[in-house]
Amino acid sequence: MAGEFINIKSKHGSGYSGYLSLPQSGSGPGMLVVQEIFGVNSHIREVADLYAAAGFVALAPDAFWRAQPRVELGYTPDDIQKGMALVQKCGREEIVEDMLEAADALKALRQCTGKIGVVGYCMGGFIAFKLASRNAVDVAVGYYGGGISQSLDEAKNVRCPIMLHFGEKDNHIPMDEVNKIKDALRGQADASVFIYAGADHGFNCDQRPSYNRQAAMLAFGRSMVLCNRVLLEKTAVHK
Repeated sequence: MAGEFINIKSKHGSGYSGYLSLPQSGSGPGMLVVQEIFGVNSHIREVADLYAAAGFVALAPDAFWRAQPRVELGYTPDDIQKGMALVQKCGREEIVEDMLEAADALKALRQCTGKIGVVGYCMGGFIAFKLASRNAVDVAVGYYGGGISQSLDEAKNVRCPIMLHFGEKDNHIPMDEVNKIKDALRGQADASVFIYAGADHGFNCDQRPSYNRQAAMLAFGRSMVLCNRVLLEKTAVHK
């Protein structure tokens, strides 16, 4: 897939960029791809391309535009510190507000044919949960989203199908926090939380030492089943 950066209009300034990748058909339901703390880097663009190849109009917005537009970081300890500093400079609630704006921008694209979903990683996993709790998307998928356990008062507001993925060995999100998330979502009609044995934080990213191919493929397969069911499948015609 060959994507391109587009401008997303904002009520705060002149707007910010987002990486847009289109399916082969040129149109389809939307998928908002929300970055980690490392920016819309090559990995996040590859994720957007992957969802585009699966039939979605994929948009990965620049979540750090308020502090440093178009930043691209790697995965060294220094990069991690830089990314965490950018989160603090931008503010999590401001990033959520921007991603709500980006969801509206995705819906408004002429290539987007209706429903939209969100998939987010790390910081983006937290934002995927927030967007689900604010009725901004039709389906939400979050990978190792840090901070969800501190926002569980919003779990009752989740109305769309939601799927969350966590690594068993993730020291950033211990299993007691994951269990709290599972308990908070237990009453929701279409919510699932998966834990991947032996997997660490960042297990989906093949550019990180923590990459776990088996866990990443299984999580993607589960996510695709859910997103296809909600966004792509059409009601059968009975004759």
